[in-house]
Amino acid sequence: MFVSQTPRAKAQGFTLLELLVVLVIIGLLAGYVGPQFFKQIGKSEAKTAAAQLDALGKALDQYRLDTGRYPSAEQGLDALWNKPADETRWWGPYLRKAPPKDPWGRDYVYRMPGQHGEYDLFSLGKDGREGGEGENADVTNW
Repeated sequence: MFVSQTPRAKAQGFTLLELLVVLVIIGLLAGYVGPQFFKQIGKSEAKTAAAQLDALGKALDQYRLDTGRYPSAEQGLDALWNKPADETRWWGPYLRKAPPKDPWGRDYVYRMPGQHGEYDLFSLGKDGREGGEGENADVTNW
């Protein structure tokens, strides 16, 4: 039994039209997925700030249990890491390392006494100003 074989095409590869179609499809996918991806980054920064605020709040509560009061506004969050000179009942440090910056690289705002509770602790968000919406919204402990 004799089976004839068809000769292979001498030129193999993709045509310019096929490459352009693939590039258009990749461009459409990138145009759709890219913005969705960057929205998730903004949400993750706010979630990180909320988690850090929760940890700082627990450290502040532990400080209060030991000393009988929250750190003053002058002492700030540094009192969780370094013993204030006038504090005799400090049993810290209350954090494993120095208080972190918020995900946008700024210090958290600590107010004592607070307007929304015994103390206010918050991040000013991406824009660094009070208020805002979306990624620019403040992340607060109240």
